[in-house]
Amino acid sequence: MVPRQGGGHTDDAHDPAVRSDHLRGPGGSVRSAGRGARLHPSAAHHWLDVALEATAQEVLRVGARPTVISRQLAIVQTAVFDAWAAYDDTAVGTRYGAALRRPPEERTLENKEIAIAHAAYRAMLDQFPGERDYITRAFIAAGFDPDNASTDPATPEGIGNLAAAAVLEYRHGDGANQLGDEAGSDGTPYSQYIMYRPVNGPYEIVDPDRWQPIPASDGRGGVAVQQWLTPHWYRVAPFALESADQFRAPPPPLVASEQLLAETEQVARMNAELTVEQKALVEFMRDGPGSTGQSGHWLEMSQVVSRRDRNDLDTDVKLYFAVANVAMDAFIASWESKIYYDTSRPWTLIRHYFGEEVIEAWGGPGAGKVEMAASRWHPYSPAEFPTPPFAGYPSGHSTVSAAAAEILKRFTGSDDFGYTVDLMAGSMTEPGHEVPVTLEFPTFTFTAEAAGISRLYGGYHIQADNIEGLAMGRRVAEHGWPVVQSYFDGTAVIESPARLGE
Repeated sequence: MVPRQGGGHTDDAHDPAVRSDHLRGPGGSVRSAGRGARLHPSAAHHWLDVALEATAQEVLRVGARPTVISRQLAIVQTAVFDAWAAYDDTAVGTRYGAALRRPPEERTLENKEIAIAHAAYRAMLDQFPGERDYITRAFIAAGFDPDNASTDPATPEGIGNLAAAAVLEYRHGDGANQLGDEAGSDGTPYSQYIMYRPVNGPYEIVDPDRWQPIPASDGRGGVAVQQWLTPHWYRVAPFALESADQFRAPPPPLVASEQLLAETEQVARMNAELTVEQKALVEFMRDGPGSTGQSGHWLEMSQVVSRRDRNDLDTDVKLYFAVANVAMDAFIASWESKIYYDTSRPWTLIRHYFGEEVIEAWGGPGAGKVEMAASRWHPYSPAEFPTPPFAGYPSGHSTVSAAAAEILKRFTGSDDFGYTVDLMAGSMTEPGHEVPVTLEFPTFTFTAEAAGISRLYGGYHIQADNIEGLAMGRRVAEHGWPVVQSYFDGTAVIESPARLGE
């Protein structure tokens, strides 16, 4: 079983069940205002730790896929919620509804912990197959038997396994192409099947309004050309959205407009004149190697809230379920607009507008502001990551951050965050030139807006990307919150529910 005190957490950094706090950044530390750190986080907090560590390990192995990550984490948290709901008095699961409800005498903390452990384990094995050894070690370290595949609903192990299986069965056909079996795909997991082809080439701009695959260092002395990440993501079945285009962003500014020229100049100027605090914000929100994506980042911030408020297991299960699923929906909505408009990013726009004209720019690690031809401009980013590999409008960081912040505000009943992080600015982008910085995030709204503006500082987005992303994210959360609450209070209507024995 999960140890009753701390869900497997120890002071041993080598314990396979322990995840280092990703939010602190390299060489950083975290401070959070409130009633003090919780000494023994809940079992839900623990299994989210394991899922986030599996995410980070997968990213180091296969690269960052923020859309995929958002779905993976939502699936794990949904399986956990559905297993927990069987032992709650009113909540209903997303697949079985109330069909798994256990009698009052079985609704104990111990049974809840056993059930969610098995649900998390089965969901993680499916979502992170390359991290099976790590996940299994964590499960065993918590005192569980990985060979217990019971589906007996009279046992908490069976409840957990049943809940995960139902969520996974539903999600395997949700349009993400996890199994690589969608018609038109190349057969690999999550491969696109909409026949997307970029208008521009890596060294040729045919249409400056459209996305350009950027050539980047492969880290081995060669060049790797970007491919649009999961352009089919608008086809993924959402959690609460009625459709992926429900909150489609309005048309973006085009290169012939004064607005786009002004916003491109703004990004170039910002990128050339970064303060150490702005550099720290870029890196903190970018999350660096082993990133858990925006979904994971906000789930980690949800854990900060949990420790601040000393959440019990029931509260944690509901909090992570809400944040994970609304973040997934925010990605789906953002990607629908991204592929619909297929817009370029500052990398392309600065080259288009200014060509060989000399501009002020960031000169590279330790160089500060220099003058260079616009054709050589590079964002405040490592050579291997010049800009994200998909269209700019609207900003995914802004969309997901606004959605998650709004959910946290509604869930806690307050916009107060009181979160402080100490880190070394430049550690991810200018190694050898680090400067200690403290970042403060007083409210959830401020944190979301800081995430959005960090993408301008970094040189990845224009202001229109940010503004419309923030607006979209808030709409996604406003729509999703009543749906989340319906699962909490048992009023949710389950379409095509799973049935025991089928």
